[in-house]
Amino acid sequence: MTIIKDIINLWKAEDLLSQAWNSSYEMMELSREIFNQAIQYLRHKENIETLKALKKRDQEINAFQQEVRRKVLTHYAIEQDTKDMVNGLILINMVVDIERIGDYCKNILDLAINYPDQIIAEDIENDLAIIEEEVKERFDKTIEAIHTQDSDIAKSLMEGYREQMTGKSDNIVNGILRGDLEFGSTTKTSAIALYARYLKRIGAHLKNITTTLVNPFDSIGYKK
Repeated sequence: MTIIKDIINLWKAEDLLSQAWNSSYEMMELSREIFNQAIQYLRHKENIETLKALKKRDQEINAFQQEVRRKVLTHYAIEQDTKDMVNGLILINMVVDIERIGDYCKNILDLAINYPDQIIAEDIENDLAIIEEEVKERFDKTIEAIHTQDSDIAKSLMEGYREQMTGKSDNIVNGILRGDLEFGSTTKTSAIALYARYLKRIGAHLKNITTTLVNPFDSIGYKK
């Protein structure tokens, strides 16, 4: 079966499993906020106070993951009802991807705070901008797809993923490693390589989450 056809009912319910679903949704929202604000500062040096405030909240993502695990485990221990076991298994699987997204968003946050200048990558500016916009759009649409159970949105996100995300990121990183791309200083070149890779990994974990809407449980995270 594909994932979470009863997700809206879960959100409307009041048991521990539904609370765990709500926590995972909040985790996604917080990761998106960290991501958007970190990019704004990294690329334009704006909103530093917002960035510092988000830095204080980054531990919430790890706390969310632990909370979800506890609630799912406690739900099945108390209810002793396995008819919705797939939902619990999928949630545990999905929250790992959400936690990893949070980690990479925090990586970008740290890069934004510690890198002294704007990241302006002259030779690859268009490709880097395309990757950024792709991740932003995937964040928005993944959250929408999960909230509305829209498998059509999920399918559209899976199509063209490799070209827009993996290919462009790999071209940047591999070009730097080969010495074909340099950006004036080792610091700047390293920052761009890290940034391109972080964007790719966020995109990959968002893709894994979208597969939960269209794939059987054993194929979650893979192209089906």
